[in-house]
Amino acid sequence: MEAFKHNAKPLSSFFLLAVFALVAFLASFADAETHYHEFVVQRTPVKRLCKTQNIVTVNGQFPGPTLEVRNGDSLVVRVVNRVQTNVTIHWHGVRQLRNPWADGPEYITQCPIQPGATYTYRFTIINQEGTLWWHAHTRWLRGTVYGALIIYPKLGSPYPFPMPKHEVPILLGEWFDREPNAVLRLAQFTGGAPNTSIAYTINGQPGDLYPCSRQGTVRVPVAAGETFLLRLVNSALNQELFFSIANHRMTVVATDAVYTRPFPTQVVMIAPGQTTDLLVTADQQPGRYYIAASAYQTAMNAPFDNTTTTAILEYKSVACKKGQGLKPLLPRLPFFNDTNTATAFTLGLRSPSRVQVPTQIDHSLFFTVGLGLINCTNPNSPRCQGPNGTRFTASMNNVSFVFPRRNSIMQAYYQGQPGIFTTDFPPVPPVQFNYTGNVPRGLWTPSTGTKVYKLKYRDTVQIILQDTSIVTIEDHPIHLHGYDFYVVGLGFGNFNPQTDPARFNLVDPPQRNTIGSNPGGWVAIRFVADNPGVWLMHCHLDSHIVLGLAMAFLVENGAGPGQSVIPPPADLPRC
Repeated sequence: MEAFKHNAKPLSSFFLLAVFALVAFLASFADAETHYHEFVVQRTPVKRLCKTQNIVTVNGQFPGPTLEVRNGDSLVVRVVNRVQTNVTIHWHGVRQLRNPWADGPEYITQCPIQPGATYTYRFTIINQEGTLWWHAHTRWLRGTVYGALIIYPKLGSPYPFPMPKHEVPILLGEWFDREPNAVLRLAQFTGGAPNTSIAYTINGQPGDLYPCSRQGTVRVPVAAGETFLLRLVNSALNQELFFSIANHRMTVVATDAVYTRPFPTQVVMIAPGQTTDLLVTADQQPGRYYIAASAYQTAMNAPFDNTTTTAILEYKSVACKKGQGLKPLLPRLPFFNDTNTATAFTLGLRSPSRVQVPTQIDHSLFFTVGLGLINCTNPNSPRCQGPNGTRFTASMNNVSFVFPRRNSIMQAYYQGQPGIFTTDFPPVPPVQFNYTGNVPRGLWTPSTGTKVYKLKYRDTVQIILQDTSIVTIEDHPIHLHGYDFYVVGLGFGNFNPQTDPARFNLVDPPQRNTIGSNPGGWVAIRFVADNPGVWLMHCHLDSHIVLGLAMAFLVENGAGPGQSVIPPPADLPRC
């Protein structure tokens, strides 16, 4: 009897602890909501730079609607395609745990939504807070089809930084002299570089420095002394950008919906696909100050849009005043090729505290990223307008990715359909060479294929993303779907496996979902493959992904339903 009493006490304690744990677990979902939206993809007349274009939009809005949720909430978004082109929507940066069916890249995790058809994306935000965004993932539609996705903390959970007085989404974009898909079609016909944009935009407006634009310039009203939060997104199709506010210091508190150690800065470098949350205090003489963005351009001798977009930070006390003395001040933005400033910004980012970086690596991968050229039998052909009568191409590890058309890779894998993809993407370049030196012309033309790299559930992965000087060095912003990763190191020149790992930051590296390859250099990332499915990795310069600068990971299921891809929804589009 005594023995029974002795054992009953810890058993009851264990039971109580289990009950408390269950109650806490259920409480974490008690306040979770499900948000229902309808996205009607339609053409809408929009006037910019003195000219009206009939662009593709969501719900007639440009940019599209901002979605606001909390960590733990679910989204149900019904997409209705009312244009004469295929459509998909990608929820950029959302982990989509075990749910690749909601990720969105066409022919990777789904067949596109065809004209007149619908598809409903259903997914839950799990342990993510901050600024993400959504955009079309079909050809160049994301040039006008995009919007912010803001994830607030759960009710009762504060920000890990001082509470801002208010918050403002700032979406940077590009504006072309014709619809983006028409620009793409011309480039695909000629084989040359696509025409550049003719303006950058802030929340869809070019700003004061462009013709016929002053009336639409975005204004951000602030009261003297207050601190506000800018949720910055680079939605541009093809351009990394510098961003600054005249006379005002910014403090980075998050990137790609992951909190950072507070990092004060005068300038932000932000690549397409990336987001940055910035605290700003209105601590200057009341007046009007330009918020501005201009190009960070790393490809040598390549044309680019060398203009500046502006909005106005306007102190409320002067909002109604007029006169020359209140003309906005313009910030001093870096020169377009200021790689030192861009690198210093990237190196300044850290996690708020020590993080669990994988140290025992199962797959040590080395991926070259860059452009290439295809030789033409008739260099004088109108279809061979690249350098010296060639056509542009692009690749990772000398494989130019070909998007399938008969089925998506994820659907083919789930259904066991052969002939759609192969699992032989090379872990290292097929031929080693001086990647950032004088590369022999025989290595400028890649092979083609729909190749994926297979990982087992919870494999640990390190990837060295090595830029090459084929055609030109360039900073390629590489985005990995379905994952965040730790950026553990970067450098210039060729990666040295004997000496460079000693400089890796394995203590508090930042987490991102998109990172530049470093122009003429390399970047090292690490992650744990804990999300089964097919996940695209690609350059987020859309002029490059269509050339083949992409690959995909196939992460196998783990043990049991909790580590396996959920079944596809009944309305998943078919090819």
